[in-house]
Amino acid sequence: MKQSRDRILTTHVGSLPRPESIRALLRARLSGQTVDEAELAARAAEAVAGIVRRQAETRIDVISDGEMGKVSFLGYADQRLAGFVAMTGHDPGVPSTNVGTSWARRIDTRREWQAFREYYGEYLPQAMPPSAPPSVCQGPISYRGQASLQRDLAAFTAALRGVEVEEAFVPAIAPGMVGRDQNRYYATHEEYVFAIAEALKTEYRAIVDAGFILQIDDPGLGETWDMMIPAPSLEEYRRMQAGNIDALNHALSGIPEERVRYHLCWGSWQGPHVHDLGLRDVIDLMLRVKAQAYSVEAATPRHSHEWRVWEDIELPEGKLLIPGVIAHTTAVVEHPETVAERIMNFARLVGRERVIAGADCGFAQGALYQRQHPTVMWAKFEALVQGARLASERLWRS
Repeated sequence: MKQSRDRILTTHVGSLPRPESIRALLRARLSGQTVDEAELAARAAEAVAGIVRRQAETRIDVISDGEMGKVSFLGYADQRLAGFVAMTGHDPGVPSTNVGTSWARRIDTRREWQAFREYYGEYLPQAMPPSAPPSVCQGPISYRGQASLQRDLAAFTAALRGVEVEEAFVPAIAPGMVGRDQNRYYATHEEYVFAIAEALKTEYRAIVDAGFILQIDDPGLGETWDMMIPAPSLEEYRRMQAGNIDALNHALSGIPEERVRYHLCWGSWQGPHVHDLGLRDVIDLMLRVKAQAYSVEAATPRHSHEWRVWEDIELPEGKLLIPGVIAHTTAVVEHPETVAERIMNFARLVGRERVIAGADCGFAQGALYQRQHPTVMWAKFEALVQGARLASERLWRS
């Protein structure tokens, strides 16, 4: 993985807004209409080509395919893992966002949402549109997504031809994020999450073998805390998450650490987030992941002070940090000077060569919903690039 040898490199978290050509087909599928899958794949390939060009033109150094071929950063796993089946009725133990969901019931699935019931009662129906019914695990888990995976990788490879960027990455979900509270087959959580990890090995290895950096998406390390009602002790929670990290490392076995980056955030929704854990509560678990780089939410108001954690915690030798220096939770476009200041805070603590400037989270966690309008997102990316340029001038000039 490239380091910031003579300037601060830039990147983001992966998922970007899909064009209407994709969204229209997915809405039709959700409404029960038959969708031409070949047409959907063709539209996704066109979208990948366009999003790759736009990232390169914006001067983002390390880019993704925008996850154009995925229904969401998490939901795509249902299509690629055997053993999960869509529910036909409502299981009260499984959170749902399908058309018939009671939003009052949905709000009760998080302590944060309960605490701000009036706000989330208005926000959630607008921010989370109808989706497919949730799935549950009712049989042995295995990987069945080879065709769709290879289609995505081929489209990204083709789109990169003739495009000048430093590197390219492909996001994939962490085992601990898949099917939380949806196990109806395995005797223990450990058996369940390791079965998911064993299946995801196929996807992880294929991404690396195709020449891409593998990004592991794992917001669950931080934000699952808020989903546990009643709240567990921090010790109990950390013990559970340590097991999930063990499963992830099992899935990463045999893959060189320098081909892996790991993303941690606290959920992408726009809200108070007063129930978030602190980075300090899970940072040692994060650093156990067999990855070279760690992408961490750091620009949102709730966590923007946490750059100071690195005053006390040493980033292990050979590791890189990808702090979020632009936020997905506000439409306000960061001033390049603010971006530069944030970059320099991290560079002074861990070393300029070990910092890659990034975003807090993806700007479109699902194909049918986005956190900011695309015009705002691209303005933020331009500020990211400008801020990295300012920081580079100061860090390498001084």
